[in-house]
Amino acid sequence: MKGYIQVYTGDGKGKTTAAFGLALRAAGADFKVYIAQFVKGMKYSELDAMERLSDFITIKQYGRDCFIFREPDKEDIQAAREGLQEVKEIMCSGEYQVIVLDEANIATYYNLFSVEELLDFIKVKPEEVELVITGRRADPRIIERADLVTEMKEIKHYYQKGVEARRGIEK
Repeated sequence: MKGYIQVYTGDGKGKTTAAFGLALRAAGADFKVYIAQFVKGMKYSELDAMERLSDFITIKQYGRDCFIFREPDKEDIQAAREGLQEVKEIMCSGEYQVIVLDEANIATYYNLFSVEELLDFIKVKPEEVELVITGRRADPRIIERADLVTEMKEIKHYYQKGVEARRGIEK
């Protein structure tokens, strides 16, 4: 089966959720899925859920903590770049049919790795691998290269009324 490149971007909620939904569907079809989370290094409920599906889904974080409220430091950049290289090797191993690069778009925005490095990653994607890239602020070159692009647009969000991220829903 031919694999395509999907991008989930935009300021609305649901990019990671959509990618995880696709991972769940793929696991149900006996596909092996590798999820690489960039920027994220904190404990999220999805990590516990994916652990229960570890026969089909592998998830690894390539972030140290959430630096969104500060500038990334050398260790953040090193973790992301080494992670992208590691995932490139994993993608080319033939073991996985679906690769998810969660928050890779925002990683390029914060210069954890460059758009060119992400495009180089895409260039070596095996024909049969489905590649999903999530995160706000997708670079136009990534959008151009993708086969499917979905933009999540925020219309209304309860965060604006002071609702904190809830376990099992947003975290």
